[in-house]
Amino acid sequence: MKKIVIGLAIIISCSLYAQQKIDNATPGAMPIVKTASGLLRGMNEGDVSVFKGIPYAAPPVGEFRWRPPQPIEAWVGVRDASKFASNFAQAGWGAAPGSISEGSSEDGLYLNLWLPAGTKSGAKLPVMVWIHGGAFVFGSGSQPDFSGVQFAKQGVILVTFNYRLGRLGFFAFPALSKEHPEEPKGNYAYMDQIAALQWVKKNIAAFGGNPKNVTIFGESAGGVSVHSLLTIPAAKGLFHKAIIESGGGRDGVLTGRPIQEENTDPHYPVSAETIGKNFATKHDIEGMDATALAKLRALSVAEIVDGGQETNGPGGLPIYSGPILDGKLVVETAESAYKAGRQARVPLLIGSNSAEVPAGFVNAKSKEELLSLFGNSNKEATVAYDADGTADFAKMLTLVNTDKVWAEPARFTARAFTAKSIPVYMYLFSYVPTAMKDRMKYGASHASEIPFVFDNLIERNGSKFDTKDQEIAKLMNTYWINFAKTGNPNGKGLPVWPVYDSAKNEIFEFKPDGSAGNFFDYRKARLDVIEKAFEDNK
Repeated sequence: MKKIVIGLAIIISCSLYAQQKIDNATPGAMPIVKTASGLLRGMNEGDVSVFKGIPYAAPPVGEFRWRPPQPIEAWVGVRDASKFASNFAQAGWGAAPGSISEGSSEDGLYLNLWLPAGTKSGAKLPVMVWIHGGAFVFGSGSQPDFSGVQFAKQGVILVTFNYRLGRLGFFAFPALSKEHPEEPKGNYAYMDQIAALQWVKKNIAAFGGNPKNVTIFGESAGGVSVHSLLTIPAAKGLFHKAIIESGGGRDGVLTGRPIQEENTDPHYPVSAETIGKNFATKHDIEGMDATALAKLRALSVAEIVDGGQETNGPGGLPIYSGPILDGKLVVETAESAYKAGRQARVPLLIGSNSAEVPAGFVNAKSKEELLSLFGNSNKEATVAYDADGTADFAKMLTLVNTDKVWAEPARFTARAFTAKSIPVYMYLFSYVPTAMKDRMKYGASHASEIPFVFDNLIERNGSKFDTKDQEIAKLMNTYWINFAKTGNPNGKGLPVWPVYDSAKNEIFEFKPDGSAGNFFDYRKARLDVIEKAFEDNK
């Protein structure tokens, strides 16, 4: 009898799907799509259909904490996909000590997508998959900033998703290394990202997307993730173009901590396993065996998150959880892969902002101290950053941080790709909205390009956006969409964006005055001395 009831439920669901399928093009209809796991009912918002809170992997809880993402169970009937699901567990901004932010949970592996209303299966629309930033410890795919409405209006399906964060996303421990030896270890966030891309490959055609035309893009930690996916063998073939916004590209920033102590290097003198052991000790968990691991899995999610930081030992400096060079999933850093030409051969759009952060990665209290950090390149650095001795120190510090962490590594990456005859489009975002000029007096700050890329200018703290802001947003959004469609950002009526040529000192810049085009790259002397400093430290 039970089998008959289940069978009837499936027949009724499929019948409803068949009827609703006809109505997907009707304004106000509730679109229903059949995925590999079951039927999903989204919602129409004007001329855009939205599907939210779609599970792409099982909740990574209990025995599956610190394990690769597990398959989701199919469901019977039609699953509501009109609301965002939980963000992945994180301390976030404003969370009380010992708690996680409201709306976040360890059950947080969900994705969302936007597409033109009425799109039919088989339409083969280009697909863009956004990987959010947040230092690998906060953020989600459901932030209002990441609405895919403008992408959908120009014929692109946009996908956003959550992935594991902090110690839940990157963690190593001796007992974990021994458990399930056939599985990759440590980089659970990257495993989630690959699982989301596998879901897209398997299901996106049902929504009208083309699984053979997928562009991944991300900013900050999301940009670092794109670098990693370009060089992780398991990600090969899951995407066909890549965009990196302020994602670095060198080994020195969040690109691969060794999993075991014997593999440490100058960038990462403390291994991931050592950090894991220190975390266990902090919670009075002794030993490094399966019993200790069981106790770690028994900790509450809030105890695991705990701000997302660990130290390199008693009294040590805080260390953010981040990518691990585990040898199975992440087999090398992005920099070493690029130097050897082992990256994925896909078109690349890459760039950074003109004044990313004021300090934090490079710190100094005076010009003299800052310039001394360049060692043997001190004189070249002085000429590049303070030729006449009148440079503002705060601005100098901002530019050194920006150049070291983002601008020069982006140039290095672009050169590595062009050396393999892979088309690269490189940008510099210098535009600052009129309402933000007092806050961003040295240039465009970290992540400030995102509202323009999404053509989604959300007013905050009374800030207003003017006509010029809206024009730049439409321009950038269109470039990104054109690149996703064809591998080339250019299109009718747009300033021409040439393929990057490493022999020329030019950069495509979104300038402070709102103009855009290929211009002389005034940063050359600065980036050259940063590059020399990198090589001197090898």
